[in-house]
Amino acid sequence: MTIAVGDTLPGAKMVRLGDNGPEEVALADKLAGRKVVIFAVPGAYTPTCHSAHVPSFIRTKDQFDAKGVDEIICIAVNDPFVLKAWGEATGAGKAGITMLSDADGSFTKEIGMDFDAPPAGLIGRSKRYAMYVEDGVVKVFQAEDSPGTCEVSGGEAMLDAM
Repeated sequence: MTIAVGDTLPGAKMVRLGDNGPEEVALADKLAGRKVVIFAVPGAYTPTCHSAHVPSFIRTKDQFDAKGVDEIICIAVNDPFVLKAWGEATGAGKAGITMLSDADGSFTKEIGMDFDAPPAGLIGRSKRYAMYVEDGVVKVFQAEDSPGTCEVSGGEAMLDAM
């Protein structure tokens, strides 16, 4: 079943690369009592993710702040080392976007957003989507029909939907 507006996000353990190496992050702790935008990408450094999706949230970060969003989180089924490097390469980290690894894809599978694209070498990855969440409850959910497009899940589209 795919996550939908009105659903509560499941508890999930993500991983990020901290100062002392990989560290577990409880997604529920990031969401409790907060307004959060989460967007997910099929893979770090992949063309649309790198040139369109992450930049759209960097461009709009101040506008989300003005709407009272506490945090913007990017999730990918990649390891935390890759996500940290990608956050540095794109400027996402410097812009204040949190890069979280769903390393084993368990969160992505649990919310029904996993897919495979063997010809592109993408196995067990996340579909492209964005959601606005208040205190763990999905208020806006926008998923792309194709992993190669970033139209309804980009920063500007999410701002318009909120």
